[in-house]
Amino acid sequence: MTVYIDPPVWPGHGRMWSHLVSDVSHEELHAFAAALGCPRRAFDRDHYDVPEERYERAVGLGAVEVGSKELLRRLTEAGLRRRRPPRVRAVPQAAPDAGGAAVTPS
Repeated sequence: MTVYIDPPVWPGHGRMWSHLVSDVSHEELHAFAAALGCPRRAFDRDHYDVPEERYERAVGLGAVEVGSKELLRRLTEAGLRRRRPPRVRAVPQAAPDAGGAAVTPS
């Protein structure tokens, strides 16, 4: 059972964030995050976003400090990486011209 955390270097919402992952299972990760006091809404596909003020506590609870690249490597090698699905671009709809006929954009 190992949970990893990268340094709080990711900005967002006026603070800095770390990522918390497991190399065993998402269940292990959820249990660790609950003990850390992270709400379930902080889970994003395969990791928890952890605010910098919880970083030291996470390490104190047993999270292993690693760099971001190492964290991603361990997550991927464990088969727990869940990539974001590709964005689907909206296809422009044909708009009717003044006479009511559809005009397709070029």
